[in-house]
Amino acid sequence: MKLVVAMIQPHKLPDVKKELYNAEVYKMTVSNALGCGQQKGYSETYRGVVHEVNLLKKIRLEIAVNEDFVKPTIDAIIKGARTGSIGDGKIFVTDLPRCIRIRTGEEGNEAIG
Repeated sequence: MKLVVAMIQPHKLPDVKKELYNAEVYKMTVSNALGCGQQKGYSETYRGVVHEVNLLKKIRLEIAVNEDFVKPTIDAIIKGARTGSIGDGKIFVTDLPRCIRIRTGEEGNEAIG
């Protein structure tokens, strides 16, 4: 079992969801996040005062998958999120040692579904 965490641009969420559904990945957690990477933010002026915006809006996707769905999940996220510009995001894959479905008490691969 693996936990796939992706940080993507907010406007790319519908495209990523569509690609995940095409890859038969339906379960995910979506959160709003703030962060910056290589693009380092930007400056904007409000009422004559310059503000440095260092933390940009991002979407965090968390998807727990069985081993055979890791590559299709990553490929779907890349296909839906890629624009070719700085700030497209990152994908992190970590081991998931244990998963328990609260409703039934199932554990492991059966709990992920």
